[in-house]
Amino acid sequence: MDKMLVDSMGDVVITNDEATILKEMDIEHPAAKMMAEIAKTQDDEVGDGTTSAVVIAGELLKKAEDLLDQDVHPTLIASGYRLAAEKAYEILNSRAEDISPADTDTLKKIAITSITGKGAEIAKELLTNLAVDSVRMIAEKGVKKIDMDNIKLEKKTGGSTEDTMLINGMLIDKETVHQGMPKRVENAKLALINSALEVEKTQAVSSAAESATMILRIDDVIAASAEEQPPAGGGMPPGGGYPGMAGGY
Repeated sequence: MDKMLVDSMGDVVITNDEATILKEMDIEHPAAKMMAEIAKTQDDEVGDGTTSAVVIAGELLKKAEDLLDQDVHPTLIASGYRLAAEKAYEILNSRAEDISPADTDTLKKIAITSITGKGAEIAKELLTNLAVDSVRMIAEKGVKKIDMDNIKLEKKTGGSTEDTMLINGMLIDKETVHQGMPKRVENAKLALINSALEVEKTQAVSSAAESATMILRIDDVIAASAEEQPPAGGGMPPGGGYPGMAGGY
């Protein structure tokens, strides 16, 4: 069941995700903060199962309280929980199955289970396919752990969840510095320039003639700097310090 959360500023969040609910709550009690951290860790590591993690942790704390009432020492309780955790790891590892990146059917089932019950459920089929395709693109042969830093989520205002798309490449969320620059480049080569294509200092002028001469000189300096850069094979030079004037070279 979805919950509506309203903060002190009047912002509204509607969700049934345990991690989101605990994140939005103003928590002060140390034990409650620990529960919120459990949900966050579960969400970061697995992406699902936050409610189950919090429910299990809550039940463990409840049973621990019963044991404390029976004068069982806290150290002994913690030791017993560690032994139980080791046994749980053993059972889970024995039941776990290796999944190949080529097994798209199983991967989609896992992804759609994670999406179900969240705000994005309206487009779960689309998002499931995009999620699986993106992970398969960056999966390295023989390496089980996926570096999720190789996947970038870029949000744009407007549209809907159904407008989500997967770009197999690099998206640079910047305006072009010159109207003649392409908006899309296939098989691009990027020139990483560790210097600004611009004039560092401006000289003071006292007449219109000197101003015109200075402008022409600036053009020459920028043109020479741009032409000195090694050819990028029809690529594009991203980075700062790239004035529109240099875009014409």
